[in-house]
Amino acid sequence: MSLTFNDSSKLWLTADQHFYHTNVIKFCDRPYKSVAEMNKALIDNFNSVVKPDDTVLMLGDFCFGPLDKWVEIINQLKCKNIILSKGNHDKLQDGQIKQLFSGIYDYLEVKVKDSDAKDSWQSIVCCHYAFKVWNKSHYGSWNAFAHSHGTLIDDPNAFSCDVGVDCWNYFPVSYEQLKRFMVNKKYNSVDHHKGNECRQGVRKV
Repeated sequence: MSLTFNDSSKLWLTADQHFYHTNVIKFCDRPYKSVAEMNKALIDNFNSVVKPDDTVLMLGDFCFGPLDKWVEIINQLKCKNIILSKGNHDKLQDGQIKQLFSGIYDYLEVKVKDSDAKDSWQSIVCCHYAFKVWNKSHYGSWNAFAHSHGTLIDDPNAFSCDVGVDCWNYFPVSYEQLKRFMVNKKYNSVDHHKGNECRQGVRKV
């Protein structure tokens, strides 16, 4: 699936909230004493930066438990335009949760209007899982992923980034934040895609 966004200032990415998952506090050394405290903090952080008319790409592992838990969390988020790329812990069937999201996908490619990008459009391949190579990675496309909770060593030679909350002080990531992260990288091919087509994803700003 491919989506296009003309206003980069209204686009956010996030993942790995694990709402109602008590053990993630221990597993990921999160600074919360209870799942209730964690849920509230993540909701408050989300609402403090994301505006109601923004769009959020939620790259999986959103919530544990039955549908009523999912509904409870969604009802507290001010922004309702949330697109879910499902993670391995998102156990409910698409039909159960489809009314909660603007779309549900396993894999998503987006294009964002950006005058600093090649041909003024920045491509982002979005999935819960990180990729070694991805569509147009040798043309400056980015890979936004989650799942690893910051434990996957960042590759300075790949335009990829873990957008999970554990990597961003438990906040969503704006497109501009992601852009500033990527601009310090320089692509280096790991497969046969070499030559003049390999270039930096965005110009320094």
